[in-house]
Amino acid sequence: MTQTQRNEDHIEIPPDHPRYQSLLLREKVIEGYKRHIVALAGLVAHGRGEAFDYLIGEKTPKWALEQEKAAVALLLLAEHPIISVNGNVAALCPEAVVEFSKTVNAPLEVNLFYRTRQREEAIKSALLDAGATEVLGADPEHQVKIRELSHARRIVDSRGIYRADVVLVPLEDGDRTQALRLLGKKVIAIDLNPLSRTALAAHITIVNNIIRALPEMTQFAQKLRDQPKEELERLVKSYDNKKLLKKAIKGMTAQLPTLFEEKFAEVSRLFQR
Repeated sequence: MTQTQRNEDHIEIPPDHPRYQSLLLREKVIEGYKRHIVALAGLVAHGRGEAFDYLIGEKTPKWALEQEKAAVALLLLAEHPIISVNGNVAALCPEAVVEFSKTVNAPLEVNLFYRTRQREEAIKSALLDAGATEVLGADPEHQVKIRELSHARRIVDSRGIYRADVVLVPLEDGDRTQALRLLGKKVIAIDLNPLSRTALAAHITIVNNIIRALPEMTQFAQKLRDQPKEELERLVKSYDNKKLLKKAIKGMTAQLPTLFEEKFAEVSRLFQR
């Protein structure tokens, strides 16, 4: 994207706009929709996540770093890890998810609720353009169905999610997280809403914006991949998802008065010039 971005109505977004970064992310999702990467419902989902990101101050909180570190350890311990990719992930951070995939040696697989052949291929192309060497999930020859789901997400790749022991499911829906657990798989979620079914059902839930989480997880992976297996096992064994979700909820509510004061002061200064 150029320094000055335009939205779908061709209105310029100047870099000094107070919501500049947030609006850039919206632009990526909108552009993803135009390219058939994002489903129309994905625009709604992005807005919901944006609201929760606002509650954590649009920066990575301490609890998220604990979650990210444990998630990386679990992926590094896995025999057959896989990273599930939907339209919003492919639109928002294709390069970051590809880099993380390579760092933890976990293949990428396209998995969609609003599934069409066009979207499968569009997402696959976006990931390949971002540097991926292989993308699973879009080849009909290898697609199988899991009985635990009745909608399109039941279609998985026999080389990927179907045989995986650990699945990273960023920006997902709760019923598939539950289905994967019923299949005996370890599930890692990235979800800004700590009260979602996805967050509550996953073994490890990262309550952070994916655009911050993935680069941070890549850094953790670069440090942890040379650690002894026993250290990785210790990190996973000591992790308590319920405890960390409680930290996230308490953190969000505790800082609301501070966020209010900061934002109120920021707006008030505009009228004191």
